[in-house]
Amino acid sequence: MTDVFDKLLEATNAHDLDAMIALFDADYRSVQPAHPARAFVGAAQVRANWEAMFAGIPDFHNEVTRTVRDGDTIWCEWAWRGTRTDGQPFEARGVALFRVRNDLIVEGTLYMEDVETEAIRIEDAVEGLSGRRPRPAQ
Repeated sequence: MTDVFDKLLEATNAHDLDAMIALFDADYRSVQPAHPARAFVGAAQVRANWEAMFAGIPDFHNEVTRTVRDGDTIWCEWAWRGTRTDGQPFEARGVALFRVRNDLIVEGTLYMEDVETEAIRIEDAVEGLSGRRPRPAQ
């Protein structure tokens, strides 16, 4: 199973779409729980998504900071970086869970988010989430 994951990382960093797509089941299912409308099914959509990513971020690089295997699932912490063709920096971090069956990725659950470029303090974030500002810690 880790061979599949190692090949995915290598293919992603080489921008090798054919090698990437060869690792996905034709009926691959992708969900992003924090963004439910982004769910999709099919390796063809994986290809379309990454074709756009590689075109829009020509120096895209993927780093894995940590992985854990749990049965047929690999948990990985990703750090994506690059520069978009419009000159804007790109950086996203998060966790992805990939279920592997018969040496193919059959399901992915992604928790990827853009890294904030504005400094938002924890008090502001809590207030934005809850509507209440936390009192100062003692």
